[in-house]
Order: sequence, then C-alpha cells, then structure tokens
Amino acid sequence: MNELDKFVVMFIDDILVYSKNEEEHEEHLRIVLTRLREHQLYTKFSKCAFWLREVSFLGHILSEKGVAVDSSKVEDALNWKQPETVTEIRSFLGLAGYYRRFIKEFSKTAKPMTSLTKKNAKYLWGPKCEEAFTSLKKSLTSVPVLAQSDVTKPFDVYCDASGNGFGCVLIQEGRVIAYASRQLRKHEANYATHDLELAAVVHALKIWRHYLLGNTCHIYTDHKSLKYILTQPELNRRQRRWLELIKDYDLEIHYHSGKANVVADALSRRAHCNVIEIRPTARVICCGIDAIEMATEQLIELYNLIIEPTIKEQIIAAQKQDKGMAYIREGIDDEKRACFTLDDQGVLWFKGRLVVPKDMELRKKILDEAHTSMFTMHPGNNKMYQDLKQKFWWTRMKREIAKYVSECDICQKVKTDHLKPTGILQPLAVPSWKWEDIHMDFIVGLPRTQKGYDSIWVIIDRLTKSAHFIPVKTIYHAKTYAELYIARIVSLHAEFAYNNSYHKSLEMAPFEALYGRKCRTPLNWSEPGEWVTFGPDFVTQAEEQVKLIHSNLKRAQSRQKSYSDKRRRPLIFEVGDHVYLRVSPMKGVHRFGVKGKLSPRYIGPFKITEQCGPVAYQIELPPHLAAVHNVFHVSQLKKCLGVSEEVVDTSQIQIEPDLTYEKNPIQILDQN
Repeated sequence: MNELDKFVVMFIDDILVYSKNEEEHEEHLRIVLTRLREHQLYTKFSKCAFWLREVSFLGHILSEKGVAVDSSKVEDALNWKQPETVTEIRSFLGLAGYYRRFIKEFSKTAKPMTSLTKKNAKYLWGPKCEEAFTSLKKSLTSVPVLAQSDVTKPFDVYCDASGNGFGCVLIQEGRVIAYASRQLRKHEANYATHDLELAAVVHALKIWRHYLLGNTCHIYTDHKSLKYILTQPELNRRQRRWLELIKDYDLEIHYHSGKANVVADALSRRAHCNVIEIRPTARVICCGIDAIEMATEQLIELYNLIIEPTIKEQIIAAQKQDKGMAYIREGIDDEKRACFTLDDQGVLWFKGRLVVPKDMELRKKILDEAHTSMFTMHPGNNKMYQDLKQKFWWTRMKREIAKYVSECDICQKVKTDHLKPTGILQPLAVPSWKWEDIHMDFIVGLPRTQKGYDSIWVIIDRLTKSAHFIPVKTIYHAKTYAELYIARIVSLHAEFAYNNSYHKSLEMAPFEALYGRKCRTPLNWSEPGEWVTFGPDFVTQAEEQVKLIHSNLKRAQSRQKSYSDKRRRPLIFEVGDHVYLRVSPMKGVHRFGVKGKLSPRYIGPFKITEQCGPVAYQIELPPHLAAVHNVFHVSQLKKCLGVSEEVVDTSQIQIEPDLTYEKNPIQILDQN
C-alpha cells in the first residue's frame, strides 16, 4: 500500500487517516475506502469515526497540538493501592513506565522504589518510597504534550555530558520532540572531558538517526572546543571513528553555555536514565505485515468472557465439601494431627502448605498448571514435586506426580530415555557342519583397479570362519552375484560334495564313475598307501575338531551375549499395546536455530499387531508412512504409558524409509 506513512497509519486492525485540511481528508478517505473495497475488506460502521480533531491511539491522544497521555488509560495507575510485594512494585512501574517519555526525571523519581526490586534487597517501604509512589501517580495526571516532528524543518539538538552520563534533547521550533539520556559505561568513565562531550553528540546522532539523517540539524554543546572538531588537524583513533559518523549528517556545532543548557545538563546528571522518545513504530509494523503478505478477512464471532476462580479459591471451596477434610477438622486438636492447622477463615493447612482434598479433577488442574502451562517447561517428576510441595500437600502426592509426568505425551516423545537400551542379544544357532551356514558382507569405497573392481564381496563359513574374498563392482546386480556365488563357492564346496556322494542309479559316486576310483577323503581309507594306516585316525580327528569348534563357538556366543546384555534390558510387549516409534532428524538441519534437543525423538503412539520373533514387533502405521517397513526391533520402540485423548496429526512430519525426517520451521520470526 503506497499510501502508508503518507496519510495512512495502520496497527493490526486499526486504520488512521490523517490530513492537513478537510479537502485533503475527504480525498484520502475515498482512496482508503476504495482500496478496502478492491481487496474485499470490510469495516464495521459502528466502530468507525470520521472528521475527528483528536483520536485515542495505543494509550495516547493524537491531535494537531502533538501527543499526550490518554487520561482514561492511566486510571489503573491512579487507583493503584500501595504495593506490598516486589512483584506489585514491578507491575506498577511497568504501567507507569509506559508513559515515562512524558514524565520529567522518571527514573530519578522512581529510584526509591526500583531499589527495592534489586536482588537480595530487603523489602522496607519507607517515606521515600511513599513519596515516590504518590509523585508518579500525580505526574501521570499533569504530563506535557510532546510535539510531532516535521522532516521538512531543521532540528535543534542540545547535548551535555557529566561524570554520570549523557543527556540530550531534540527540539524543533522551540517545542520538545524527545528526551534521551543514559549512564556512562565502565570504560567511558575514563574518557577525557573533550571525548565525553563528543560522545554525547555521537549518542544523540545514533538514537535520533531516523529524524536527523538527511535533514539540517544544529548541535548545541557547552564544550566550546567541539566547535572546531571538523577542522582539528590531530585526532586520536576514537575521534576519527566518530568523525566518520558525524560526516554522514548535515549539521553545525554551536557553543551553548552550560547555564543556558539546563535541560540536557540535568538529564546527563541523573542517576538512572534511559532513552525517552516517541518511536515511529507504525512503519516497522506495516512493513512487517506487508512482507509476509498477510491477508485480512471479516470474521463475525461471539466471544464469552468466563472468569473462573483461582486455584487457591477452588481448593478452599473443595475443602468445605470434602468429608475427609471435615474429619481432620474435627480432630484438629489431636496430637497425631499436630501438623495440621486451621487459619481464621477455616482453611486447612499442613505444615504451612495448603491441603488439597481428594478431588481428582482439581488435582489434575494443579498438575496441568505446574507441567504444561506457558509458565513451565514440562519439568521432570522431581523438579515438579519440589515446586508443588512448597505450596500444596495431599497424600501420595509424589507418586501421583511421577505417574502424571510418565504419562505426558509430549515428554514421552521429546525427552531422552536414560535407561539401558532395550532388546537382549539373540545369537544365531551354531551350525552342525562346515559350510552349512554362511555370512556375506561387502567392503565398498575402495580405489578402482585396472579391471574396474571397486569392492570386495566377503563370504565366511559360520562354523570354521574360513573366508573367500571376491573382487566385484558396485554396478553388479543380483543375477551377477548369483553367478559369482555358483562359480566361486558352489563349485569349490557344494559341487565337490555332490560328485563324491553315492548316486542310486549308478550305485556309486559320480567321481568314481568318471575316474574309475574313489576320491580320497577322510571317509575313504580303503585305498592303498599311508591313508590305510592313518585314515581312521584322521576321520576321528576331524570329527573331534568339529565338536571342539562347535563347543568353542557356543561358549564365545554365551560370553558375547553376557557382555551385551549387561548394557541392555529386556522389553516385552503384548499384541494390542501402544508404543512410540523412534525417529532421527537429519544432520545439519536446524529449527529456530536449535538443533536436536527440542525436536521429537518419537512419533505415535501406534498399535502392536503381531510379534515377529523374540525382539521384533509389527506395528500399525498410518497411510502416510506406508513406505516404512512396519516391523521393528524393540530398541526402536518405547512403551506408551498413557494414550492421549488428543489425536496428533503426524502426517506433517515426512518420515523417510530409514526413519529420518527433515525439520522445517513452523514460522519464520526474523529474516535478518
């Protein structure tokens, strides 16, 4: 919208149209209403006001005279009772501080009250605090009117520095636009007087850059030598750096005696001071709304404001209706109930803690507030118990808190599991003979040979651990590997075993039929020569060796299982149980600048449909996870202690077949 900040100001759903005269105002209104009609946006006529000389906006009164405080908005501060706690002091200062730009020396006046808000400060409300409290309320009823700036006219800036801080005043045509002041930083206290006065000028130019850049301005200071800073031949590094900033502005530096520069001088000597100005926030807000292309549409809804009693009031009311509380009240004088006390209102306390009756709905409300509200961050059961036990008490309180936290759906998904990994080791059965079972694996990523091989196919006999290493290429497919297996493994072991076995049709082995003699093997010791003598011993030795290998492998498997199970724990599910599925976010992807910790570690819960072996289960996955194999090891599953009544849409998380997902931001808060 090109008219923004020309004659239109917008803040969320408020539109302000301003003009110099009635003729321009009529034209401006027509442009704005036409623009609303083009985009099918509507305004409620009863909430509109036209041809106003002044308007209330964000707690201020805007008029042709300037900006003033809306008296109807400060009634809360005027009717504020004397604060009794540090929190109440902060609340009052926050409300009054919203209008601090209108109150002269606001920080100095409020100093007795702000001193009570310091860490480890004792709360002692004295006459000075009462005087400051009364003075601030009185100041809100007699605040001045600050003038609006006109960028077509020159500005006057009065600056001063002291041993406490800087003070600056922005004036245009004799009317104050804004005040500013701040304390000296630790290193600035060592500056020379000349550098301090120059730093005050630089401070004013920085904070009012949006006013002064591109406009003529006159700087007034009580340090006469600054008049010649632009022509001074010798400057230190700090002064040269500041001079580069000063040259960006169209300004003239004038000498103004300290006695005449009373406003800036007073601001620079205040003990506690901050920038006091009217900030042009409308442009920033409108640019932000325009950048995200926010659409506006009319909504007609009816809202009901329901004011519920506080938790403390609900507990007190529940105590009066609970039979158990009445029984305790009747025997309050009994020595066994010495820990229970009654106050003047008849409220039951246990060692200074409010007793919560056996009302499960009320207890759940307390637990929800302590665990899932905006003021908490899903604490663990111990932290949550330590927080609640300071104010509340009921029987088996710690046990109920532990059960509540363990069943929290968000905690089960996000928090890390510090227990041992699940799923004990399940070793394979030891083969009974050589080359009965084999292992296969690949070594990839090797330098390419002259023949094009870049990988090694490893085939190992599970009994004897003898291995074959076959050079292969990564481009091979299953058929090629099958042919290699027959040529390099079957031909050496299975083919030989077949040719040496008895054939019914031949009534002899194929080897004997082909070569006219039996093949010399550990079982064939009938041939002449040394095998006749040593054949039986060789067979016996081979059989004993296989038995020894079999025994050693079983013992090794038992030892490995024992070591592995020390770091693992068994976990058994039943068909029909609900479990969470572990997922892993992709590395290098951030969400709001936070990596990993706040991302979900589990999704679900999902229902178990079948047990597939001792440590594997089949779960029922939703349709959008159809690409994921639905059988998982128990180490990838986590028992759901309580199925949430709320159905969480997991389709927004795109889970890959390898159980990873990419974390995408929900909202972009800042593009800088």
